[in-house]
Amino acid sequence: MKVRNIGIILNGVTGRMGTNQHLVRSILAIREQGGVVCGDEIIMPDPILTGRNAEKLEQLAVKHGVEKFSTDLDAVLADPYYEIFFDASGTPHRIPFLERAIAAGKHIYCEKPTAVVASEAYRIADCAEQAGLKNGAVQDKLWLPGIRKFLALKEQGFFGKILSVRGEFGYWVFTGENPDQPAQRPSWNYRSEDGGGMIVDMHCHWRYVIDNLFGKVTRVFCKAATHIDQRRNESGEMFPCTADDSAYAMFETDTGVICQFNSSWAVRVRRDDLLTMQVDGTEGSAIVGLRKCWVQHQKDTPRPVWNPDIDSPLNFYDNWTEVTDDKTYDNAFKIQWEMFLKHVVADVPFPWTLREGAKGVQLAELSWESNAKGAWVDVP
Repeated sequence: MKVRNIGIILNGVTGRMGTNQHLVRSILAIREQGGVVCGDEIIMPDPILTGRNAEKLEQLAVKHGVEKFSTDLDAVLADPYYEIFFDASGTPHRIPFLERAIAAGKHIYCEKPTAVVASEAYRIADCAEQAGLKNGAVQDKLWLPGIRKFLALKEQGFFGKILSVRGEFGYWVFTGENPDQPAQRPSWNYRSEDGGGMIVDMHCHWRYVIDNLFGKVTRVFCKAATHIDQRRNESGEMFPCTADDSAYAMFETDTGVICQFNSSWAVRVRRDDLLTMQVDGTEGSAIVGLRKCWVQHQKDTPRPVWNPDIDSPLNFYDNWTEVTDDKTYDNAFKIQWEMFLKHVVADVPFPWTLREGAKGVQLAELSWESNAKGAWVDVP
């Protein structure tokens, strides 16, 4: 089969997410598997790393066997060989990078959130569309094994009419004050001036998850909190936390499904996974995790009797069945990358555009409005 090399600019991938999920587990993994089959061609990504810190770029390139890197983004953008620009830089810096790439005629793919404010997210989507460029935003959760198993059962009608969703996300992120317990996340996550915060991070995810699984979000009620007011940064200095580390939200949908999502970096986990969604329907329920899914059908549902004076005779973990199949589930980021490459090369449909990404930024913005007003806010 003919090999179709495609140059990809990977900008700002020296961070944890960019390195692990996009460079190593997506682009390099696609190369290692021999590319992506698309019709009678094999699409072979050919990356170049760009960024501001030459030392970090060189270290990353050497470690992972990437031949090309540069701090001169304008020169790389001027090279017609590179057809795709991907951005994983800090959110406050993203729009100027995307503007330069669009002006250079590159197809655009980028991490979420696509901007700090919704107006900019929609504007950059307009710019890409008016330039006639293919574009996309990362919406990786849709390809997680647990969610795909749930969707398969939903399509079969297992749940009947879906009534409600209760999502729990998060874990305890150490403050860094104890040397034996270093922080697991970068300090910018807890500074709003650097684009940090739980709402801007996770409500972008909840928007496309709810929209694609349960119905279009029509209203939001949200309470934000900064439970831990100071942490230690990478230099060992204490700093005040200016961003929310937790958010408690309810979402209404056009299908009548009520979704509640608690998101927190100040919670200790006693559940099946770091993200779980309990989905209840008239005929059955599911506990949806990142990789696993458990279900309980109407016929297996126990009949509890309220009596707080004795220990419950029922073990409520019984009567749930883990969904198993013989499928092999690939990395969620890699799956979406492969689909975007096919979109660019062969115009295979790709609905997860910058405009869809802008909806997530919009929901985060409206969640903050709800928090400020202490009231429900409509989502247009």
